[in-house]
Formats: sequence, structure tokens, C-alpha cells
Amino acid sequence: MKQILLITDGCSNVGVSPVIAAAQAQAEGVAVNVIGVIDHGELGVLGSEEIREIAAAGGGMSRIVNSEQLSHTVQMMTRKTVNATIQHAVGKELQSILGISQLEQLPPEKRAEVVQVIDNMSETTSLRVALLIDASASMKPKLAAVREAIHDLLLSLRARSGVSELAVFHFPSTKSSDQELEMDHGWTNQLANVDKMFYKINMKGTTPTGPALLQTLQFVTEKPFSPKTTEEGMLSDYVV
Repeated sequence: MKQILLITDGCSNVGVSPVIAAAQAQAEGVAVNVIGVIDHGELGVLGSEEIREIAAAGGGMSRIVNSEQLSHTVQMMTRKTVNATIQHAVGKELQSILGISQLEQLPPEKRAEVVQVIDNMSETTSLRVALLIDASASMKPKLAAVREAIHDLLLSLRARSGVSELAVFHFPSTKSSDQELEMDHGWTNQLANVDKMFYKINMKGTTPTGPALLQTLQFVTEKPFSPKTTEEGMLSDYVV
């Protein structure tokens, strides 16, 4: 099971629309979940709208939180989206086997059995989470909360009985002004020290959320990853 988890304050301002990028991800079978750490005022309103639109297009969930709520929300969303994905798959099986599409249509005793199966699968199924962090200048005051949230997410993933792998990206790149995305760590299930990488991120610059999503999608779908790939080239790869 693969998903992209985007942490941002919204208001992308460079490149392809992140809503279009999220739709491409859903077409590739990768859900895009978005947590918005939003300020007050007009920018906060615009950021909230964009965050909801990205998640809707990506077939995922969105949550708008303040910095204090971020840590709990990251863990909750990861687990809840896994459960929802499995429940959707079970629903399709029920439809094909029994001709019903919702758990509520089952007799109570059978419904309890299916719910137990879903809960067990949520803990044991293999999970890959590509974490995409907005490191633009406007996110700088929230970096401490992001670090804490990632630390708690790692604890949550390690507590699962199934294999959990994490890959980490941030945008824009801190190494080159002409790159939208920087990979901090490829897939790993050795999660003990991954959170330490966030102390080296120098938050600055613009917010190329759409291009960063597309490049993360390249990695998740195991297409050649290159930060220098053009938006037009990436979009052509995902035409459906």
C-alpha cells in the first residue's frame, strides 16, 4: 500500500497546479493525503481551500490543524487512510461475492467478523509512506512542530506489525535554486534515526507544490527519479 503524505501551509505559487498533480497520483493508484498547518487571515483561507482540493483530487484525506495539533494528526491520518483503503477493497470483494457494497448490509455477527479482518489487515499489511514536506519560507515558524510530528509518526510506524517503509522529501530544494524537490531519504524500514535529517533543512524560497508532487509520484511509482525532469515531461508520463 502506497501513499503520499503532504505537509504544507498551502498557497503554491510555482509550476503545475498541485490539484492536477494529485489527480495524476490517484490515477496511478497512489493516494495523496494533506495536512495543512495554516495561519490566520486571507492566506490561511486560500491555503485551506487548496489543501482540500489537493486531497479531493488525490483520493485522500485532508486536515487543517495548528502547530500544536500536528503530531497527533500525522499519526491519525496515516492509520485512518490505511484502514479506509482496506475497507474500500473489502467492499469491492463483498460486492463481487455477495452483491452488497457496504458493511452495514451484513448481519451483525458477520459484520463484526469483517471489521476484525479489516483491523488486522490495517496492522499487518505492508505500507509505504512518501512524506513530502513544504520547506518554503512561510513554513519556517512551523518547523519545530513538523520535526515533532515526524518523530511521532516514526514511533507509530514502528509499532505496526507489518512492514512499514518511509521515504522523505522536501521542497523547494536547498541545494539548487533550479530544482523543485530534494530527496532526504529513500525507502527505509530502519526508522530509528530518520527524524534527525530535519535539523539540516534550511527553509526558504517559493512553494512549487505541484512539481514536487509529480516528482514524488515518479519515485513512488518506481519511474526514474530526477529532480531536473521538466513538468511537461512528467505530465506526459502520466497521461491516462
